[in-house]
Amino acid sequence: MMSQIKIVLHRTQDTLLQDAIGAGALVVMLVVALHLPGLY
Repeated sequence: MMSQIKIVLHRTQDTLLQDAIGAGALVVMLVVALHLPGLY
């Protein structure tokens, strides 16, 4: 199991950072959208 995870991480190393940045951006947009009604 651990060897399979290592293989997957090695294969997706190029796009892993991009996916993490995209997920972070989605979280930021969600937090901002949830706080917008409180501003008005």
